[in-house]
Amino acid sequence: MRELVDKAMERFDVRRTEADGWLAPRLHATLRMTRAEAADSRLWNFLAMVVAPDYVVWRHRGADSDEERGTVPTARFRGAHYTQAFSRLWWAAELFRNGSDYGPVEGVCRVQDFLQTTMRMDVVDHRPTAQAMLRVIEGRLAKGVTRPGDQVNALSAAVNAAGSTLVYDVLAPDEAPDTDALRDWIDDSEHAPPVPWDTLPAGPDDGRVLSGSIDDLIPIFERLLDEAPLRDRSRRRGVPAARLPEGVSLVKATDGH
Repeated sequence: MRELVDKAMERFDVRRTEADGWLAPRLHATLRMTRAEAADSRLWNFLAMVVAPDYVVWRHRGADSDEERGTVPTARFRGAHYTQAFSRLWWAAELFRNGSDYGPVEGVCRVQDFLQTTMRMDVVDHRPTAQAMLRVIEGRLAKGVTRPGDQVNALSAAVNAAGSTLVYDVLAPDEAPDTDALRDWIDDSEHAPPVPWDTLPAGPDDGRVLSGSIDDLIPIFERLLDEAPLRDRSRRRGVPAARLPEGVSLVKATDGH
């Protein structure tokens, strides 16, 4: 784990956001566990506060101002699964991988709003829904859409709202993952080699999402996004600045800042 985050900081240096797409699948393939085990926040707190606090600061420290050095929101050390520095990456890989294929995870991490907005919704637990949402946004990116984060937020809100009237499980059936294959993959972790740096690792071969289910949802989500209101940024004019979250800094007072 320590070697993994060191490599991430070395490879991406000042391109901190891009580290997410590289680290998420490798973190997931290194920390092999069930969702129930990953739901225990103590593991993530330990990683962030004991194993690699320097990574958390490197990745999430805010911009410096004339008056003070940037800080890291406390939630990056000890927060919800979609906010905490390491759990957000593990869950992104878990929710958006397609069986053993981590390719979709890289796509999700290219638009940070997937991690910040979509992962908060229960509907993303439905694997065809997660894959279809990503395909729709990738299609918009291919067309050169501007502000992809706004597209993700609009689509997420629309899909979540429509989920109360549209039963995605019926529209797009999903097969239950092969829990035996997942357990075998976890059991092999003791003898598994380190994850590769330059190619994607292989995740648990517990079953791919039915392609027909993804295809059935895509046109529905396309229509939802076409009709969804995008964020009106003009309304921000004159609006007081949002209160910054409580943060911490690991910079010592002797550093002179």
